Amino acid sequence: MSLQETRYASATSISLAEGWSLERLTPPSRLFGANGLRTGPDGRVYVAQVAGSQISALDVGTGELHTVSAQGADIVAPDDVAFDAEGNLYATEYYDGRVSVRGTDGRSRVLRDDVPGANGITFHQGRLFVNECRIGGRLLEMDLGGGAPRVLLENLPMPNAMEFGPDGKLYYPMLGTNDIWRIDPDGGEPERVVGDLGVPDAVKFDAEGHIVSTQVGTGEVLRIDPRSGERTVLATIAPGLDNLTFVGNRLFVSSFTGQITEILGGGQTRAVLPGGLTWPLDLTVDADGTLYLSDGTYFYVLAPGGELRMLGMLFSPGWPGYIRGVTATGAGEFVVTTSNGQIARWRPAAGEHDVLAGETEPLDQLYGVAVAPDGGVVAAELGTGRVLSVRGGEVSALASGLNRPMGVAFGADGTCLVSESGAGRVVSVTGSGVDTVVDGLETPQGILVRGGKLLIVDAGAKSLVEVDLDSKARTTIARDLPVGAPLGVDPKPLKGLPPFSGPQGLFAGITAGPDGTLYVSADAEGSVLAIRKDR
Repeated sequence: MSLQETRYASATSISLAEGWSLERLTPPSRLFGANGLRTGPDGRVYVAQVAGSQISALDVGTGELHTVSAQGADIVAPDDVAFDAEGNLYATEYYDGRVSVRGTDGRSRVLRDDVPGANGITFHQGRLFVNECRIGGRLLEMDLGGGAPRVLLENLPMPNAMEFGPDGKLYYPMLGTNDIWRIDPDGGEPERVVGDLGVPDAVKFDAEGHIVSTQVGTGEVLRIDPRSGERTVLATIAPGLDNLTFVGNRLFVSSFTGQITEILGGGQTRAVLPGGLTWPLDLTVDADGTLYLSDGTYFYVLAPGGELRMLGMLFSPGWPGYIRGVTATGAGEFVVTTSNGQIARWRPAAGEHDVLAGETEPLDQLYGVAVAPDGGVVAAELGTGRVLSVRGGEVSALASGLNRPMGVAFGADGTCLVSESGAGRVVSVTGSGVDTVVDGLETPQGILVRGGKLLIVDAGAKSLVEVDLDSKARTTIARDLPVGAPLGVDPKPLKGLPPFSGPQGLFAGITAGPDGTLYVSADAEGSVLAIRKDR
């Protein structure tokens, strides 16, 4: 295990070409978000991180964080964890539909790989129970020998993190119906315990036998009497709470942002780990020079002083889906691509969006998006190798057969440029075909045209490259950027699971402010970089 001060470690610091400076507008994140929580036999809190395929252990006394299962290891997209009596760690792998075991010797094996949306997990008297957070999900008792599971319930509307109560019954929240249920695992009908909540996504029990439940929609932590249904708000944090655990009588909750919060009583809280960005992905600047960034399940505006202010998230009204590519198109309006396979025009303040493409048949892994001089919307579809154009409600392919296209930008003359991440080049797309503009790159992702210069974030080379579009002269502005996968790590694909998300992937975006400042998504460390030319 390794001590984890931040989630990204590099032996070299960022180096800049002469005449350039760099500022981190947001601090690096310590986690890839925070999902399932469980107190381990050693008294540490184990944190599952879906987006980073990582499990970390947190000492709540010292704040020290250690990586237990690292990105690139055998466990992929862990959503929740539990321990057996011997101290072996069991994890649900949400996107891969697996339940895995990490033994006390550090070796992992797959228990079952046919549990789509595997999410909630708990042990009770030596028996292992798992549910599937999906429409039509099941509640299962797993065979510890790897045999076929026993189905307790099926056709459930998105059950989530669950726990046994002092009455010996299994309590499980359901996102789809906004309530909490219980069932005797040895037979009997399920009973609804309480409803009309704030979208409950986890339940545990305190020492007095009361349910404690996080509400992902409202950000409340509720204490609920399982006999009467009476509820008390212990604290209100922010939408996006995911799970909770007790260390003795101390209560800790997780948030999608990676924040771990201790609930102190009387409505008071203490941040044990700060929140941060999970990725981030694409960035955009509006006409007023305001910077916005997409972070998958969140969309933020970066306020003066580096404060991230949420404009929307997974459970917001009118949310268009898990946002990847973004470009500002007007006051409070954005065109976005989502990992759900749609291109949409989104107005977060109004809580509404219009789907421009992919409504009836989702598109395959959309990334960068830009608006053409004539107002048409152009986006890269990585899965099919196409560059798509949306005009007047009609979708057409400007180009096809590209090798993993990702970034999209327009030159001053209206030429469409696309980064071909799989081919290590940037191409121009015209009516007569595709021409190479820049080659010899490793994995180009976000691109930007400004003042006759093409800016490229090469995630593979961890560099920011500037190319003069007239002379083709090339300058490397920054090296050893915290973008892309960590050195030596080959992250396993995140397959996604509708309706929450389609396939997820890294995308280091770039945009510029009116003063020429370049903003880059440092997705490896979870920060936003401002890179400026000295005056």
